[in-house]
Amino acid sequence: MQYRKFGKLDWKPSALGFGCMRLPLLDQDWSHVDEAEAIRMIRHAIDHGVNYVDTAFPYHVGNSERVVGKALKDGYRQKVKLATKLSPGLLRSGDDFDRFFNNQLERLQTDKIDFYLLHGLNRHFWKQMQEWKAVRWVEDKIAAGQVGYLGFSFHDDYDVFKQIVDAYDNWTFCQIMYNYMDVDNQAGRRGLKYAASKGLAVVIMEPVRGGILAKEPPELVAKVWQTSSIDRSLAEWALQWVWNHPEVSVVLSGMSTMQQVIENLASAEHSRPGKLTRDELSLIDKVRKAYRGYSPVPCTECGYCLPCPNGVEISTIFRIFNEAVMYDDFNLAQFFYMGAIPDGLKEDQRADNCHECVECVEKCPQQIAIPDWLKKAHEKLFVKDFKPPPPPE
Repeated sequence: MQYRKFGKLDWKPSALGFGCMRLPLLDQDWSHVDEAEAIRMIRHAIDHGVNYVDTAFPYHVGNSERVVGKALKDGYRQKVKLATKLSPGLLRSGDDFDRFFNNQLERLQTDKIDFYLLHGLNRHFWKQMQEWKAVRWVEDKIAAGQVGYLGFSFHDDYDVFKQIVDAYDNWTFCQIMYNYMDVDNQAGRRGLKYAASKGLAVVIMEPVRGGILAKEPPELVAKVWQTSSIDRSLAEWALQWVWNHPEVSVVLSGMSTMQQVIENLASAEHSRPGKLTRDELSLIDKVRKAYRGYSPVPCTECGYCLPCPNGVEISTIFRIFNEAVMYDDFNLAQFFYMGAIPDGLKEDQRADNCHECVECVEKCPQQIAIPDWLKKAHEKLFVKDFKPPPPPE
C-alpha cells in the first residue's frame, strides 16, 4: 500500500480509503446490507494496508455505521482512522447535535470519531451550520477528546467552496467529488488546489463517478481507449488519474464486491503522484472530449439565459440531461431532477415550468432552442410517483 500526506498532520493515510456507502446488498435492497460479506471486505482491505474508513449516518438507510462498527471490532478499530459525518439535512436544530452524535458513537461502537465532517455542505447547509454554531459544537467535542479533527464534505460550486474554506482557520480536511470527467464541476480542480494551498488534506469521493467510468463506454469513447497500448481496466485508469495529483490525500472507493476490493488494492499499490505520462494524460483528455461529444444540448452553462422569469434552472437541467445521455444513466439524473437530495432541483425549478416566453432564446449565444430542449429533458427526467435510488454521496 502507498501512503500520502494528510495536510498538516503528522500521519499518513493509505492512498485508498474504504468508502462505506455502496456495501454489498441482499435482495438488491439498499437498506439490507450483506453484513458478513461487508465485514469480510472491510477487514480484508485493512489487512492489506487501508487505514482510512469513511461512512455517514444516512448511508444504507442508517445501516452503514452499524455494519462498520461491527467490522472494526476484534482490534480493527485500532488499525484505522474512522470518518463519519454530521448530516444537517437530518437535523431540526443545533439542539439535535448531541443526540445525533451519541447515536453515531453507539452504532460505531467507539468512543471517538477521528475525522468528523459537516456533511454535504452547500450554500444552504453552510448557512444553517453557521446559524446553529456547528463548528463551535465540534470544537467542544475535540476538546473533550470525542472528535479528533474537523472537516467538511461538499456539493456546490467553487465560489461557495472557497467561502467555506476561508470562513474557518482550523479546518483539517475537506472531501470533494473529483474525477477525470468532473474537472470543473463543483469544487473541481480549482478547489483541490486551493484547499491544498491552505494546508487542508483533500479526500476524494466519486473517483469513478459512482462506477459510471468503469462500465462499458459508448462506441466513440471505446475507440479512444483502444488506442492505448497500456493494459489497465477502466476503473484503474480513473483511479490512477486522481492519484496522479499530488494535492490528493486519500481516494475513497465505494466497493460493493470483494473483487473490487482486490483490484483497487492492487491499483493503489502502484499509485503515486505524477505517475501518468504526458501521453497517458493526453489520452484521458481525448476520452473526456469523446464523452462530451455525446451531449445532445450544446449548452456551455454561460448563464446568459438566467434568471428565467418563471424560475426554471435552465443550465442545470441541461447539465443533468446531458450527463444522463453521455453516461447512459438516467436513474441518477432523475434523482437530481426530482429533487431527492438538497442540491437537486426544486419542483418550481423544473422544465415543465417553462412558459415558452423565448426570452432565454434571445439571450443564448449558442442559439439553442431552449423551450424545445426543456420539453425533451422533462420527458426523460420526470418520474411520476418517484422513488429515489441511492444517493451519490
